[in-house]
This record gives sequence, C-alpha cells and structure tokens, in this order.
Amino acid sequence: MSDKSLLEIIGNFIQTNRLNQNKSQDQIATAAGISRSTLSLLERGEKVRIDSFIQVLRALDLLYIMDVFKVQDQISPIEYAKLKKNKRKHAAPKKIKNNDNEDLGW
Repeated sequence: MSDKSLLEIIGNFIQTNRLNQNKSQDQIATAAGISRSTLSLLERGEKVRIDSFIQVLRALDLLYIMDVFKVQDQISPIEYAKLKKNKRKHAAPKKIKNNDNEDLGW
C-alpha cells in the first residue's frame, strides 16, 4: 500500500468519525488547536504533522487507536522455560516440631 493510500485511509477515518459525531471542521480544529485548513488537509489525505494528527484524535476522543503502537514487554522462550522449571509443583511437607526437652508432666 502506498503512502498516499495510507494517508487517504487516515483522512477518511478522521472525516467519518467527525461526521458521525456531528461536529464541524471548525469545532474539531478549534478543540485540537490547529487551523481548519490543516484539518481539511488531513481529511483529504494530504501530509500534515504527526502532532496535528494526534491532536485531532484527542479532540475526537479517538486516542485509543494509538494503543496498537504500545510495545509490550516480552519474555524469551528460554526465560519462560526457566521460570516454569523453577515453579513449585507440590506443597512442602508439614514440619513436625520435635521437642525432646518438653516437660511431659510425669
């Protein structure tokens, strides 16, 4: 997929969500702190700064889509195997106190 196609998909996503929320370009641009022309460029699939895109997502309450970029800590298969090997498999036996010095009362 070309860069231009991706920009058009993003622009369509922004425009569709804006219209679904029944908001004008002026309303979203003001809420995002950008110009209406910048929002128009974004919706047409033109190049805009990434911070403008993020501000528009925030204004539309769509920041959740950025979750796909979060990197999760992952454990290697070898480390996972080591952890599984060291995992307890049985309960420890109950220790019985041996009090030889205990007064039996005789």
